[in-house]
Amino acid sequence: MQLELHQLQELLATLDQTNISELILKSEDFELTLRKGLIGGDRSLLSVSSSNGDLVAGPGTSSSPNGHSERDSASKGTGSNSGTAPVPPSKTPQINPKWVEIISPVVGIFYRAPSPDEPSFVQVGDRITVGQPVCIIEAMKVMNEIEAEVSGEIMEILVENGEPVEYNQPLMRVNPD
Repeated sequence: MQLELHQLQELLATLDQTNISELILKSEDFELTLRKGLIGGDRSLLSVSSSNGDLVAGPGTSSSPNGHSERDSASKGTGSNSGTAPVPPSKTPQINPKWVEIISPVVGIFYRAPSPDEPSFVQVGDRITVGQPVCIIEAMKVMNEIEAEVSGEIMEILVENGEPVEYNQPLMRVNPD
């Protein structure tokens, strides 16, 4: 099986549009492993093994003799650090357990306003009611208005305007009434 560069690019783009986290393709000539997600602060890991045992690692990775990328090893706490200082863990705000998350029902693009020249549906600190539109998610050129399923105060908006979102991804947190 021969895999051309444009086919690999199409495969990566398609994979990025799904919630599939790992894909392995094998043939007599090579093995392709794609893993999506954040690994050590970088994007995804791509490794291709040829039949002669060579490993080609994706951008931002280097291969080690054992066939694992150094990014893989670093994420498991082994391997060298390549001279860079460790990144301190980011401080996450305290999340009140009674807060309710508004989640994305579809994969698409998150928009805070009905159109670019109109104000946002909601801001942090706004009071919302059940059924009130809080954002739009564009999926396959269809604008899906997302309505609040709880009344309360918007405590956090977790996604930036124009960002892609996944199915079941939290969009906002609400302190319910």
